[in-house]
Amino acid sequence: MLRPFMLLLLAGASYVAAQGTGLRLFFHLSYLLLGLLLLAAIWTWLNLRGLSIQRELLSPRATVGEYARERITLANHWFLPKLWVEVSDESDLPQHGAGFVASLRGRERGRWLARTLCTRRGRFRLGPATLVSGDPFGIIALGRRVTSTNELLVYPRSELLPHFTLPGADLAGGQALRIRSFHSSPNVAGIREYAPGDGMNRIHWRSTARTGRLMVKEFELDPSAAIYLVLDMQERAVVQDARVHFDPQVDPRNTAPWWARQRNAELLEDRYLPSSEESAVVITASLARTLLAQNRSVGMIAWGQHREVIPAEREARQLPKILEALAVLRAYSAQSLAEVLLAESARFGRDTTLVIVTSSLDERWVGALQQQLYRGIRAVVILVDPQSFGGWRDPETILQHLAALRITTYRVRQGDVLAEALRLPWADAERRGRA
Repeated sequence: MLRPFMLLLLAGASYVAAQGTGLRLFFHLSYLLLGLLLLAAIWTWLNLRGLSIQRELLSPRATVGEYARERITLANHWFLPKLWVEVSDESDLPQHGAGFVASLRGRERGRWLARTLCTRRGRFRLGPATLVSGDPFGIIALGRRVTSTNELLVYPRSELLPHFTLPGADLAGGQALRIRSFHSSPNVAGIREYAPGDGMNRIHWRSTARTGRLMVKEFELDPSAAIYLVLDMQERAVVQDARVHFDPQVDPRNTAPWWARQRNAELLEDRYLPSSEESAVVITASLARTLLAQNRSVGMIAWGQHREVIPAEREARQLPKILEALAVLRAYSAQSLAEVLLAESARFGRDTTLVIVTSSLDERWVGALQQQLYRGIRAVVILVDPQSFGGWRDPETILQHLAALRITTYRVRQGDVLAEALRLPWADAERRGRA
């Protein structure tokens, strides 16, 4: 923005010199500079008119480690060519290099494909963009903001755990659970009017004939073991690994060109901001994938920035629901794991197995879990070792306490292969190590 003022200052100085000396050369020079400035302003303004941007996200869902692909179409609706137009992207997705410089003929469209390696879970905004152009002399550069945006949801990484097993839970023996089910089961809870999307096999024909309206059956849950994944998202329990120092050449927050940042992101896929929170989320997502693949009824409880409760189901939609919740959950909760277990205890019955994922070494939650065990609930604990992330407390005390209660416990350290860490419980692994 300094060049137009300098040009205007030179034009004013030439005019003053012309008035003082009477030389026509200074008059012509001042007029020429003013004309050049006006021409540059009109050229730049016209170069930004008649342009439109369309952003097409090829998939609104992605997983950490996958590439998000976005197609950007820049169209020139005027017959005048656009010599150069810079598209400056304002997305908040890390590593998203959707900016480019284009030259378009009259009535021409240009398409560009932006591929971004997803390194963080969460909900991200792609766009808006700013169109920047200028005159051929480089005097004036103007920008025009285009508000078209897309939203991308990035799921946490998850994997199948072939060797992970759960203890059996006491079945309810045919007891009606009085909880609505979204899949068919032998237990009918009642009937209601038909709603769009209900299956034809749910229609209750006798009630339909009696009322003259389509009526469908509602089902109760099967009396079988429900599994609740309880994810501890208390802020005080999270340990961030402060020992990791990023090389400025490969840090995603640097200002390297987009092609260098894209390459550096591949190096950071598995070690971007390691913390016990991220490890616990990956473990929970992997457990949900594994247990649902085994046709188990799985739900999730997590108190993060908000209370997240997903009732136990085994439907095909259950895994995406859990992954969507995990994508945006953050460890911002002030409630401890003990408070969460006590507050949600009404959901648990003798047919329930709790899988607790935590990095908390506060033994009060062990006491709250013990109260659930007295009610006949089964439990498995997966302790994300905070000491491996730079924490100062040794988890051996709480591990011994859990072993004394005969609670199956797994210990996961930073850098462990998850499938191997969850192959054997901690007590079995200790005995094998001593042998």
